[in-house]
Amino acid sequence: MSRVGQAPILLPPQAKVEVQGTTVAVEGPKGKLTHQIPPELSVEKAEGQLRVKRNSDEKRVKSLHGLHKTLIANMVQGVIEGFSKDLELSGVGYKAQVSGQKLEMYVGFTHAIIFTAPAGITIEVPKPTQVVVKGVDKQLVGQVAARIRAFRPPEPYKGKGIKYVGEVIRRKAGKAVA
Repeated sequence: MSRVGQAPILLPPQAKVEVQGTTVAVEGPKGKLTHQIPPELSVEKAEGQLRVKRNSDEKRVKSLHGLHKTLIANMVQGVIEGFSKDLELSGVGYKAQVSGQKLEMYVGFTHAIIFTAPAGITIEVPKPTQVVVKGVDKQLVGQVAARIRAFRPPEPYKGKGIKYVGEVIRRKAGKAVA
């Protein structure tokens, strides 16, 4: 039995949830998200909370139960609070700036990297060496942050590159002098 799937999703008063068949739509002050659940699952709304129920005890359905409960809970949290990922640029001359929806980064190449943020994502640069990716969809925020990090992942010798704030880079020793 999925312990994650059994827990109810508490709905804050600002969140409006509509369940129509296999579609769950959540709307809040930050935006609106929709999610399709498989037909083996159902969502019940009662007294300020949501419950995800499964119709059978097959292994596949059990595995989907906790997953879709968590996805719906992330939707509720996203439209109320939003999600963010912080990235840090470390290296001599590494810097970033944003203009509109375009992020321009100088990370050691001969040219600037220009990244256009997808719809629903905002990119902020509070300091030239810090990039903040914000949005209501947790998966999309993580995907955009990973794509930005992939332009110049941190290298293990000097630690130069784009990394998540708080990420620990395992350092290697350089060449040994004989």
